[in-house]
Amino acid sequence: MDTQLMTATARAMVAPGKGLLAADESSGTCKKRFDSVGVECTEENRRAYRELLFTTPEIAQFVSGVILFDETLRQKTKEGEGFAEYLKRNAILPGIKVDGGAHDMALHPGEKVSEGLDGLRKRLEEYFKLGARFAKWRAVITIGERIPSTACLEANSHALTRYSALCQEASIVPIVEPEVLLDGNHSVERCEEVSEATLAILFNELTRHGVSLEHVVLKASMVVSGKENARQAGVQEVAERTLKVLKRTVPAALPGVVFLSGGQSDEAATAHLDAMNRIGGAPWPLTFSYSRALQAAALKMWRGAATNVGSAQAAFHHRARMNSLAARGQWSASLEKEKAAA
Repeated sequence: MDTQLMTATARAMVAPGKGLLAADESSGTCKKRFDSVGVECTEENRRAYRELLFTTPEIAQFVSGVILFDETLRQKTKEGEGFAEYLKRNAILPGIKVDGGAHDMALHPGEKVSEGLDGLRKRLEEYFKLGARFAKWRAVITIGERIPSTACLEANSHALTRYSALCQEASIVPIVEPEVLLDGNHSVERCEEVSEATLAILFNELTRHGVSLEHVVLKASMVVSGKENARQAGVQEVAERTLKVLKRTVPAALPGVVFLSGGQSDEAATAHLDAMNRIGGAPWPLTFSYSRALQAAALKMWRGAATNVGSAQAAFHHRARMNSLAARGQWSASLEKEKAAA
């Protein structure tokens, strides 16, 4: 367990004005996204698309690290350089998704628990050798009638904790991601309640198991209204409620908090992050770890054509820059309009 290495990794992950690109979509998720733009989901197309993102000029100004899928960590650029080596050479940290996906929780209809702990120690040893310096495990928390149950929150927190301990043993910084889904018609008040309960149980479990909080990064959901709820909380309310939950539950020892976009529109995810950083007063850096909210515009522009790579990279660069500004509390909607006008 190399604490100096993990300290350096964690600090780099949440460096000022930088955030993470989540490019760890499974082949199944990738297929859905490729289908939406008429691209066949072959290994080569997945490789080419990831290369488009990773080789975007000057992207290291805004992106500190990339979360990779197992397949992607083993792939190479068209010049034959491994993606992990390429990213490191360009001052971007390679990371790896290690959970085995969310599965139905026995005796708990409508609830999920993430699997993948079996054999994780050996996998982490290999991932470290392949260049990964941080990892991610996602839990899924659904809000519905009488759920989430305490049993679900405890089961997922226990899995996140065991994963975190194994990561730190391997000198890899764990990202813990207890995603509270925005699916449903629940109110923003209910989302706040569930988010607070989820994080309280998680950090109690991490502390109980002796996980070093100084070497854990939280990937948090924002406190938003369920997408089917008639009242959608505004940007400032989302920012205030999210900060309130984090300050009540997340230890100041953490090196940083990164947010998932969780189905929000590109601009909403940016606006919410910006509003939180404008409020200020948080004991940790607040930045982004977005997947679709960083990639959607680029994917739509690319559509599998080599001739579209330049314009797709420009779209990705713009979204990364917008979120970099939001991480500093310096974003404005007028910057989005300038891009549209251009």
